[in-house]
Amino acid sequence: MFVYSVKASTVRFFGILMLSVITLVTLVALVPAAEPTMGSVRYSPVAGINFAKIRTNDDRIAFLAQFGWEVETLPKEEVSVTIPSEFDRVFVGYNQLQKQQGLDLGKYRRKTVMRYTYVVKNFPDAEGTVLANLLVYRGRVIGGDLCSEDPQGFVRGFDGKIRTTV
Repeated sequence: MFVYSVKASTVRFFGILMLSVITLVTLVALVPAAEPTMGSVRYSPVAGINFAKIRTNDDRIAFLAQFGWEVETLPKEEVSVTIPSEFDRVFVGYNQLQKQQGLDLGKYRRKTVMRYTYVVKNFPDAEGTVLANLLVYRGRVIGGDLCSEDPQGFVRGFDGKIRTTV
């Protein structure tokens, strides 16, 4: 036969502990997630753009069409690439472009992704060929850009407005 006694202070301690846990769970469920930040600058993914469920060529073309881009029906290139574990100076700059679009390649270090390259047919004031690159991992666009094939050209975000030098 077991005899177990519980002091009032023990019951009060566990009651307060349970109340604290319930309060914490409620707060986590009700408080909206904070916007991600990049240093002191806030950024968010492009509103209304679907980056997921990109599995077929038609899905990739439709993704680019969300930004107003018309591309050739077939990709110019399909290549499997591995995101490096350590970013060099050039890749840090490229990832900054991705962060300006609300994306971050840092989450995909050492992952093998597919890069699809399309020729853009309606880029305004383009001299030479403009390409759209999509980096896709498990059916989700995780990065990409619009760029000029000209070595002295440009690299921009999907909306065509974000500028960086090559």
